[in-house]
Amino acid sequence: MRHMNTDPTLRFSLRAENYAKYRPGYPESLYEYLTSEAGLQAADKVADLGSGTGLLSALFLHHGHIVYGIEPNVEMRAYAEERLLAFHPRFHSIEGRAETIPLGEDTVEFVVAGQAFHWFDPQSAKREMSRVLAHGKQVALIWNRRDPTNNFQAAYEALLDEYGTDYRQVDQQRTATDEKIAAFFSPNQVRKEMFPNRQTLDEAGLTGRLLSSSYMPMENHPRFRAMMADVAKVFNRFQDGGTIHFDYKTTVYHASIHAEPQTGFPRT
Repeated sequence: MRHMNTDPTLRFSLRAENYAKYRPGYPESLYEYLTSEAGLQAADKVADLGSGTGLLSALFLHHGHIVYGIEPNVEMRAYAEERLLAFHPRFHSIEGRAETIPLGEDTVEFVVAGQAFHWFDPQSAKREMSRVLAHGKQVALIWNRRDPTNNFQAAYEALLDEYGTDYRQVDQQRTATDEKIAAFFSPNQVRKEMFPNRQTLDEAGLTGRLLSSSYMPMENHPRFRAMMADVAKVFNRFQDGGTIHFDYKTTVYHASIHAEPQTGFPRT
């Protein structure tokens, strides 16, 4: 198992299929919010940094945007190309990183990162975002965060604690607190909003969702079989009609990252 001092872009090389199949997409309410509150316009070109298997890119492609999916991991990028290119000729799959975005100056009018910003070097990424983004336009940092307010989610969290090989290390790194995000956008004021998001999963879906996480054991791990048995127990305990609901809060932080301070105030 790879540990935290290894290149984080490689953590998902063996997880790409499960990630593509079993991670949640993003709700329409997020897109509607970005158009009404973050200045996103119908003709805007979008850079999706750390685009992975294309889950966030798909939301913007559905609405007709040109999207540049910037992703360093070859396996994740291949899944994005397989699921998107045949249906969305406006999708451009590009090998690259947030710290060295392979686009020219002022190429796009909107920058997004879904489930990815916590892997970036903030200072280098901000410099590159500022370079490729048209002046005064906005960046949106987005996460699907598990909603811990029900008994199923508590049981799922217990599985992560019990079997995750470096779960707490990863969880600590990926925790994007309001303070960290405010520091990234400073001196501009960042806005925050949340939206409900839900997956409905059968037992295979729940297993795949678990295995899509980079800190969970894979088949060659000595605790893999025990983990699979416990996942089945959790599913059987909470399933209703053969499925469970996996609830998230889709959280977005957005602001301009160019020099002039913006009016407004942080939202909580």
